[in-house]
Amino acid sequence: MKKRLGILTSGGDAPGMNAAIRAIVRTAIHKGYEIIGIRHGYKGLINGDIIFLNHTSVANIIQRGGTILGTTRCDEFETERGMRKAKGVMEKHKIDCIIAIGGDGTMRGAKEFSERFGVKIIGLPGTIDNDLYGTDFTIGFDTAVNNALEAIDRIRDTASSLERVFFIEVMGRFSGFISLAVGLAGGAEDVIYPETPTNIREIAQTIKDNIKKGKRSNIIIVAEGDEAGNALRIAQKVKKLTGEDFRVAVLGYIQRGGTPTANDRILASKLGYSAVEAYQQGKFGIMVGEVNGRITYTPLEQTYSIKKPVEDYIYKLIKILSG
Repeated sequence: MKKRLGILTSGGDAPGMNAAIRAIVRTAIHKGYEIIGIRHGYKGLINGDIIFLNHTSVANIIQRGGTILGTTRCDEFETERGMRKAKGVMEKHKIDCIIAIGGDGTMRGAKEFSERFGVKIIGLPGTIDNDLYGTDFTIGFDTAVNNALEAIDRIRDTASSLERVFFIEVMGRFSGFISLAVGLAGGAEDVIYPETPTNIREIAQTIKDNIKKGKRSNIIIVAEGDEAGNALRIAQKVKKLTGEDFRVAVLGYIQRGGTPTANDRILASKLGYSAVEAYQQGKFGIMVGEVNGRITYTPLEQTYSIKKPVEDYIYKLIKILSG
């Protein structure tokens, strides 16, 4: 009997997930395996919501955002009972290994499932936040940055016309990867992100200094998870010190959607292929990533327990170049 692999996408969707699904399916078939899609993440694994996949199933999806398998967060999978039901579904459908695409919550669930029930599981980093240790970039990050950047370029036109300060909130509950990337690429005057303490007085002084130099429009990028608050709260605090009028733009879910960039399609395809290779080589309980252009295998627990550092020099560069 042919070995049978299962794929699921879990947590928040990320552009490029479909490219990863396509790569896994076609590589698995090429190597003589059967492949099953599990719909709606771990919830679908518990409920037995599965479909058989083939070459045709993944035709014309590489350019599509989101995930054809659907995704959700599942509290039941965090329980012993839920995992036991999921294990039963795997046995019923003779699924030998699960390839799980998602972020830190997906990796946590995969690690617990693997250790408690001896399940073969391989993770792929699919999250716009880029906060998983063990890979330089996660699937979806590049697209999210470009989506945010397009919006920021448009807002800058308005900021210049109205001569106002704009506080633009981007995603990043616990990490500043998106905010730093769009801050540098978008020519922001300052960036506020969770990895560093926020000094409201310094931000206010930056705006005052810029105005003295004749710069009437200022763009401040705010990661949603900063300890000083969201973009609106920070803007209100800054106004008390500067007296300057401001506007706030929350980019929200537009960062997640749309056609994945070439970089995300390429990364997803490489990692999807490498996940099947990892299965063939007997590598389980790991996440497949790419570091310095080389495929890596990181134990699932390390992907979320080790804090992936942001590159602080990017912030210094933003400050220098915005002067």
